[in-house]
Amino acid sequence: MAGMGKNRILVAVAVLALVLTACQGGETGGGSEAGDVKVDIGVTTEPCPGGNAERDCIYLGVLSDLTEGPFRALAVPITDGQKAFWKRVNDQGGIGGRYEVNIETYTRDNKYNPQEHVAKYREIEPNILALAQTLGTPPTLAGLPLYKESDIIAAPASWWSGWEFEDVILESGYSYCTEAMNGLDWATGEFGKPGTVMAVHYPGDYGGDSAAGVAEWAKVNGVDFQASAHDVQTTPNAQAGNQDAAVEKILRADPDVVMVATGPAEMAEIVGKAAAQGFEGRFVGSVPTYNPALLKSEAAPAIKALYHFVAPWGPWGSDTPAHQAMEQAAGGKAPANDGYTFGWIWSYPLKAVLERAVQNGDLTRAGVRAAVTQVTVDYEGALPDKTYSGEPNQTTVRQALIVKPDESAPLGSSVHKDFFVGPTAEKFDFTKPCVAAG
Repeated sequence: MAGMGKNRILVAVAVLALVLTACQGGETGGGSEAGDVKVDIGVTTEPCPGGNAERDCIYLGVLSDLTEGPFRALAVPITDGQKAFWKRVNDQGGIGGRYEVNIETYTRDNKYNPQEHVAKYREIEPNILALAQTLGTPPTLAGLPLYKESDIIAAPASWWSGWEFEDVILESGYSYCTEAMNGLDWATGEFGKPGTVMAVHYPGDYGGDSAAGVAEWAKVNGVDFQASAHDVQTTPNAQAGNQDAAVEKILRADPDVVMVATGPAEMAEIVGKAAAQGFEGRFVGSVPTYNPALLKSEAAPAIKALYHFVAPWGPWGSDTPAHQAMEQAAGGKAPANDGYTFGWIWSYPLKAVLERAVQNGDLTRAGVRAAVTQVTVDYEGALPDKTYSGEPNQTTVRQALIVKPDESAPLGSSVHKDFFVGPTAEKFDFTKPCVAAG
């Protein structure tokens, strides 16, 4: 009798466990079925905070440079643009008419620091389905092995050429490497073939990728580029204090064109100080080098006279359905800078992948990762449609725009040359990253 009583208790406990498991269907957990869609981590049957009570919630993470890193002036609007993008998705019925998306709950500051990035990723990883934003090439590379380990796909706020070779990364637009090639192809057509080119850049995979593009361009076009004299590394002012050493090297080498891959403050200091000391060459910047606030700085006259930058898509105010949608989402009020535009456009691939995963009936992390190669991303005209299946040499984006500082434009820049592909970028055989990771 005592044994039978004990067995009844065990059975009751087992039944209770099954009931609790059933009640948790769709919550963060392991491989639950929510209706006809399989889910596991980062998806709940509870609505998103402040969201539609009739819909389940997908939680996405954001790791960005929000307070003290070199790209904070761009990163805050990037994150705002993504919030607006997903609000529009939710307002239009969500993902598959069933799920809303939340990115606010698990937004964290990585300070553009790889160690901080990994720490904050570990903090949010147990609660997210994917990463709506992972800002910075070095931080994202630091987190990449962990993303792969957990089947986390991520939209990078970065254009390193190696992303084309990573199946958990949803890159958009060109790479820093082809950006540099296109910038120098344009400068040649605009100002004549240079005798000497120089790369001034951050160390690591952002600046290094750009510098590799400069070196490749110089080799293909027979232009002087000696690594010892013309490949100039610098660091953010938080570490370097100032850019005097980089400026001194520019003045000593006196190149015709300098390709810059730094943060906005460092670019402004380099251009302003070089011009003040008589430098008359041209500067072509990577897209992260510009911030319209620089037009109110002491370097503004030099920037307007000597500097253009390359861009992967049109700035705020461009005539595409994507730009019109983001302007409407912002209530017609221009944001601080085109970081908002970046954040919006970077969000299209993840939306497409989530929609496909729901169609497949598998919104688990593994199911979302599997959906990556099954989608064609519609950027609403901001970029050509993109797929993530096939060889990188065929799928990589090679086109770019040239943008100029422009005080009369809504966000301080306007298109100088619309979408084009320079001859060097067009012929480049893209079979591996231009610069290795790390």
